[in-house]
Amino acid sequence: MKCIVVLLACVALGWAQSCNPQPGAQNLAISRVVRQSSTYAAQYPAEKAVDGIKDTNTFARPCAITGYDRGPWWQLDLKMNYRVGSVVIVNRGDCCADRLKGAEIRVGSSPDNNNPVCGTVTDISQLTLTLCCKGLEGRYVSVVIPGRNEYLQLCEVEVYGEEVTTKEEQKLCW
Repeated sequence: MKCIVVLLACVALGWAQSCNPQPGAQNLAISRVVRQSSTYAAQYPAEKAVDGIKDTNTFARPCAITGYDRGPWWQLDLKMNYRVGSVVIVNRGDCCADRLKGAEIRVGSSPDNNNPVCGTVTDISQLTLTLCCKGLEGRYVSVVIPGRNEYLQLCEVEVYGEEVTTKEEQKLCW
């Protein structure tokens, strides 16, 4: 009986949670290994998107910016599988915020960015964008602008979720 009550409580909690990270949640992206399709200039490497600095003026504090690529991408390697609840992106605010429109956030196990789409950037009216991934599992989190030549610019990327446990660790009550 205890198991049923705990299960129902967990389900209810899951329904009540929003996509926004919970207070005190750990940003899985901070200082992780990242790469991008190219780099606009030396001061705009992929690592700038996981340095913990959310300044949106790239002239004051550089953001990660690719060259003008066909289908530019940026990728984070979490080194193990996670159930990703949400991805928070801080867009550039000093100019050109519209460049991010249409970008896809992908989560999965393929290092070539050919992973399921968690969400697509459709609204750039706010500089901080939160996309719900609803527990999509994977090791890699990518931001990809498909099908067009563009600069991809990311001032910060945060990833929130939980480590995927093995079947043996998921002991149930029955």
